Amino acid sequence: MLEVKNLHASIDGKEILRGIDLRINDGETHAIMGPNGSGKSTLSAVLTGNPLYEVTEGSVTFNGKDLLAMKPEQRAAEGLFLSFQYPVEIPGVSMQNFLKAAVTERRKYLGLPELKPGEFQRMLKERQQVVQLDPKLMKRSVNEGFSGGEKKRNEIFQMAMLEPTLAILDETDSGLDVDAMRIVADGVNQLKKPDTSIIVITHYDRLLDMIRPQVVHVLWQGRIVKTAGPELAQQIQQNGYDWIKNS
Repeated sequence: MLEVKNLHASIDGKEILRGIDLRINDGETHAIMGPNGSGKSTLSAVLTGNPLYEVTEGSVTFNGKDLLAMKPEQRAAEGLFLSFQYPVEIPGVSMQNFLKAAVTERRKYLGLPELKPGEFQRMLKERQQVVQLDPKLMKRSVNEGFSGGEKKRNEIFQMAMLEPTLAILDETDSGLDVDAMRIVADGVNQLKKPDTSIIVITHYDRLLDMIRPQVVHVLWQGRIVKTAGPELAQQIQQNGYDWIKNS
């Protein structure tokens, strides 16, 4: 599904990613961990096409296509989704209208017919239940007046509506209490499919205990320096990152 080779990227002339190699197959869940400033969020920004970052070397293939040649909206239409660490508010745009436009554009790109109003409403109700999101929030502007937990659940709700093939969850667990984290994790687990892959970016193993990745990577100073199974997350939680640096 995703193959990243020797990826280098900079912002304002400062190199952040210094040769990322990563391969994710269909149906796999990978976790990316690392200390602050190691390049985790930069990697997600580069993959989704944030124009502030400049790719200086390397390649990224997504489902056989050159991801770096695509505009951000094309990447989203191809099935790439990013759950933001800090979801933004969009005043004046209701959640329902926002999602209707997003779903319609993705279906149009895939050559699928537009959902009829009744079909779309049924889909809304079904997917809201996945993350226990209050239906009243559909009438509000995107994320406006939402609590921190509601914003994070709303991100997973959008994921459920858009049905991406690769979802990147950028520190979705930050600021969540245990109950909210479990709701988010349950939602992610319900959305897993054989042809859907997930990248979980996190500092902690608590979310990974609930989502259970097959592979854990450690990003350090712009490079993946260690890759192992889920036990690696527990080792990091117990011992920090210094032992990896010194090993």
